[in-house]
Formats: sequence, structure tokens, C-alpha cells
Amino acid sequence: MTDAILPRTEAGADSTAKRLARRHAAERRFQIYGRLAILTAVLMLGTLLGSIVLQGTPAFFQSEMRLEVDFAPDVIDPKGALDPADLRRADYQLLITKALYAQFPDVTGRKDKRALKQLASSDAGFTLRKMVLADPSLVGTTQSVWVKTNDDADQYIKHGDRNAKVEEGGRLSPAQVDWLKALEAKGDIEERFNTTFFTAGDSREPEQAGILGALVGSALTLIVTLAISFPLAVMAAVYLEEFAPKNKWTDMIEVNINNLAAVPSIVFGLLGLAVFLNVFGMPRSAPVVGGLVLALMTLPTIIIAARAALKSVPPSIRQAALGMGASPLQVVLHHVLPLAMPGILTGTIIGMAQALGETAPLIMIGMVAFIADVPGGFTDPATVLPVQIFIWADAPERAFLAKTSAAIMVLVAFLIVMNALAVVLRKRFERRW
Repeated sequence: MTDAILPRTEAGADSTAKRLARRHAAERRFQIYGRLAILTAVLMLGTLLGSIVLQGTPAFFQSEMRLEVDFAPDVIDPKGALDPADLRRADYQLLITKALYAQFPDVTGRKDKRALKQLASSDAGFTLRKMVLADPSLVGTTQSVWVKTNDDADQYIKHGDRNAKVEEGGRLSPAQVDWLKALEAKGDIEERFNTTFFTAGDSREPEQAGILGALVGSALTLIVTLAISFPLAVMAAVYLEEFAPKNKWTDMIEVNINNLAAVPSIVFGLLGLAVFLNVFGMPRSAPVVGGLVLALMTLPTIIIAARAALKSVPPSIRQAALGMGASPLQVVLHHVLPLAMPGILTGTIIGMAQALGETAPLIMIGMVAFIADVPGGFTDPATVLPVQIFIWADAPERAFLAKTSAAIMVLVAFLIVMNALAVVLRKRFERRW
């Protein structure tokens, strides 16, 4: 009888060992698949960010040329009174043109002179005007001045082949390439940090375009969004979680809040267009309107995060406060809400980061317009950084491609900072029970 049992026992042990081996092999394969998935995601993210950085880095630098500029009194101050009004109205671009002609005296043809004049940026005269207004004693002197090249020359200096002629149909003529090479050989062309990118508003000329207007517009819009969405969302979450009776009406409100969090953002833009602009007549493309639209979009996100934070506070905190004679309102304001605030702030920052990256609802209320001036208030025409990126991405000039990637780098940096701030706040104020 023992001999009859042993074969069956050994067979059962072999079968169990095989099943265990298959299960362990499946677990190892699952771990390998998971690691491959993570590696693939990291590689794709690295490729995306790497391509953005490679394309955007040139926008942080601008090619400039050195010219010997004669601040001729007959052009700048013909009256000789050094009146600021006269100095402001002078034709400084003419001084740039004369300086270029002096650099290349052999250029005599009308067409060649026009091509030579185009190498300097159209705002080079403003550089001279700022210098003269800051120091009127420059009138009548000759100074070495660095001015921006135009976008085509800048692109050639950054990416062009120095040993080859420009192909037929290119943006620069062979003569212009030769002039740039001559300036380069004399050390009169350099790539310098492009401060204009951070200190100027939008422009039709790539070398003059900056993100300051979009940054200020984003800041003003987010201020309005935070001022409206945060208190309303916290009050709504406190009422629903601590005071509202549990019935079909509150259930319906909760379901609708959850549904609103999943509504496409462009729907809120349509709502803003129909209500804020058409009904209330608020100013088009203004940060106050954009902030209201983004506040409506962000409210459900903050409410959900605030309710989750309130739920995480242990009931013993409430019971202890009530046992000490505190009223329900005092329990919430003095005990529950302070303990839930880290989670509420984390959800708020994440919601604000989401609002910072939105484009569709703001396009619907007109914030896609070309805005050259930096907004000075909440009702001034403005745009925001994501919309600025959208505008530049659609521009035909090649130099705007680098501007687009550079603006994306700035936007991603802001989003990383905001999410890092959310993590720090949670770690700083988080309490464990």
C-alpha cells in the first residue's frame, strides 16, 4: 500500500513544483514588463524634453553686430538745444544705416545698399535712442555700439554653413552672407544672452519678441483665479463635508461637482464668452475675464481635493473638540480646517498648475489676440504663456520655432516649481495620527 501511495505523492510534488516555477516565472516576466514600461516612458519623456531644450536654447541668445555709430548732431539735435522731445523724435535708424555703409564703402548700388541695411534689426534705432536719452552728451561723438541683427542673419549665424553659399531662394542673398562673414572675421559679430526675451512683449519681428507680456498676463490671470476659486471651493467643501445633510440633493450636488471636473475646458470658455462677454459686457481678452473662466474650471478640482483633505482628519479630533464644549463651527475652524489645510493647499496648487497650462478656454474669450504691450492691470488686453506659445508656433518665421520651444521651457519650469511647492507644503505641514 505504501508503494502504491509514493508514486502519487512524488507526482503531486512534481506538479506543485512545476506550478510554482510557472508562477515565479510569470512574476518575473511581469516585473520585467513593468520595468520596460517605465523605461519606455522615461525615454519618451527624455526625448520630448531633450528636443524642446535643443530647439529652444538658441532663443536665449541673440546675434549682435558692432558698428561705429556717428551720433551726428544734424540728425539727432538740429536745433542744438538737447531738448528731450527732439532727441526722442530723431531718426536713429538713419544712423544705423550710415554706420553700415561706412563699414562697407564698396557697396554702392541701390539694391545692395537696401540689402545691407536689412542686416540690422528694425529696432536697432531704439537702442541708440535709449543711449542718447540716458546720456545726451553722446551727441556729436562716435561710439562703438552693439545692435541686434535681423532674424534671418541671426538664424544664419547660429545654424548656417560658413563654408557654403546660400542656396538659391534662401532668406539671405550671397552678398549678405559675404558681409556677415566679413563682420565675423573682424570680430564684429557675437552671440550674446538675449535679455529681450525676458524683458519685452510680443512682436512681429522674432528678434524683438519676448515673453514678459505673456508672463505678466499669466500672473494677473492666476491671481484672479486664486482669489475667486480658493475661498469658494474651501467653503463649499467644508459645507458639504461637515454641515450638509445627507440627502438626495447633496448627493446630486456631489455627482455634478465630480462631473464638472471632467468637463472639457473649452466648454468653460464658451460659458465665459456667452455670459461674461456677451451678457455682462466685460472687457475682451482681459485677465479679469480669463481669471473668472479659469476659476470656474478649477473650482471642482479644489473642492474634491479639499473634501478629501477634510475626510483625512480623524473623527477623534472632532469628538475631542466637541467634548470640550466647542461648537460645530469652532470645531471646523479651529481644529479640522487647520489640520486639513496642507492637503487643501496641495490640491489648490495642482489646480492652479492645471489652469496655468490651459489654452482653449482663453482662446474663446479673445486672449489669442496679438498684444505687443505689457499689461498694466486686470482690465488691460493681455495674453498668457500657453496662448503665446500657440501664436508663435503658428508664425511663419523660422526664428519663432526656437522662441516657441524656449517659451515651453519656461512654462514647464513654472509647472515644475508649482508642483514641487505642493510636495514641500505637504511634507512640511503633514501630520500623522
